[in-house]
Amino acid sequence: MSVASDSPVHSSSSDDLAAFLDAELDSASDASSDSLPSEEAEDDTEASNHESKSRKFEHLETVEEVEIEEASSSKGECEHPGSFGNMCFVCGQKLEETGVSFRYIHKEMRLNQDEISRLRDSDMRFLQRQRKLYLVLDLDHTLLNSTILRDLKPEEEYLNRHTHSLQDVSGGSLFRMEFMHMMTKLRPFVQSFLKEASEMFVMYIYTMGDRPYARQMAKLLDPKGEYFGDRIISRDDGTVRHQKSLDVVLGQESAVLILDDTENAWPNHKDNLIVTERYHFFASSCRQFDHKYKSLSELKSDESEPDGALATVLKVIKQAHALFFENVDEDISNKDVRLMLKQVRKEILKGCKVVFSRVFPTKAKPEDHPLWKMAEELGATCATEVDASVTHVVAMEMGTEKARWAVREKKFVVHRGWIDAANYLWKKQPEENFSLEQLKKQQGTTEEE
Repeated sequence: MSVASDSPVHSSSSDDLAAFLDAELDSASDASSDSLPSEEAEDDTEASNHESKSRKFEHLETVEEVEIEEASSSKGECEHPGSFGNMCFVCGQKLEETGVSFRYIHKEMRLNQDEISRLRDSDMRFLQRQRKLYLVLDLDHTLLNSTILRDLKPEEEYLNRHTHSLQDVSGGSLFRMEFMHMMTKLRPFVQSFLKEASEMFVMYIYTMGDRPYARQMAKLLDPKGEYFGDRIISRDDGTVRHQKSLDVVLGQESAVLILDDTENAWPNHKDNLIVTERYHFFASSCRQFDHKYKSLSELKSDESEPDGALATVLKVIKQAHALFFENVDEDISNKDVRLMLKQVRKEILKGCKVVFSRVFPTKAKPEDHPLWKMAEELGATCATEVDASVTHVVAMEMGTEKARWAVREKKFVVHRGWIDAANYLWKKQPEENFSLEQLKKQQGTTEEE
């Protein structure tokens, strides 16, 4: 039988799979009380212990609603659905290192692609019963902001008087961790966001930080372990260097949403992605991205809880979730949350008709420009010529013919930032904040600096 039959993953949680593996393997033999290697363990389990525990899988009892799948071919040979170290966890045979590593679930655990696909397919039944999807969450600049202590500016020293105890992180938002030489600020509304999102989604953390950092941040966000369990993926667990991928997430791509501040981190999953505005609380965060303006900490300010980025994203994922499960009795196996997300995006600039004036290179096709495509994805209608139905002219200077026409006809004249902001903030922005006059002021301030 396959170790990863429907039973361990039926809860749609990698931590439950890990617990299942631990429980079954640790009871494998009365002759040995050794457990599988933990995340921090340095030594591998003895080969004989692997073989003993592997044989145990062949005698596991079935559970309710589970169909046992034989991991064998017509000739009775094991198909090796996965391995620990270099041993198949079904038959104990030594294997070459193949398959996808799921070290964040259990050290040295690998699953082959067929087994991963089968697990994902079986999990869709769980999703339908629980009315849940998957949500993969970035950490830095998305849920929180961290800085090295030595990078704190003198204007930020006051923060040391406002940190919360690590002994009881519930209710706290600012933490100083001497053992990591680091200070972390949780984004406003993050606890409410996680609580509400957990009712609709099975949630993962996925960060480009290392494993110790990822686990410490998870303790701040989820001190009781009720949101993420062991679904904490760090850069040490990815399959592609400097990139993130859903190949290490045990969920169908058609049922996964991603929240991240960096679009380029997900080159193969942009349709799953909700790109959020970066959270720059510390001055070092602004410097990292070469921003000239002061950070929130320097301004002694913070994002709004009810109107901030996470509150907006919560509305977006609620809409996508509601559309996905709109028909309660409908089979979800053929549904795709990426289509629901596109539908939500098309509501942002719905009803707007946009004409661009000297925004694109002269010889370029306007409809091929990323800004034109972005406006259409947000629900706007784009045109090359003005008429009475046009609502907005996007320009970079007031002297163009189309911009002057818009003023005469009392239409909105905005710079391209209006579309960019709608894209990153997931809602239509006040046009007065993106006037050409505002653009000149911003440019003048930048030149002075």
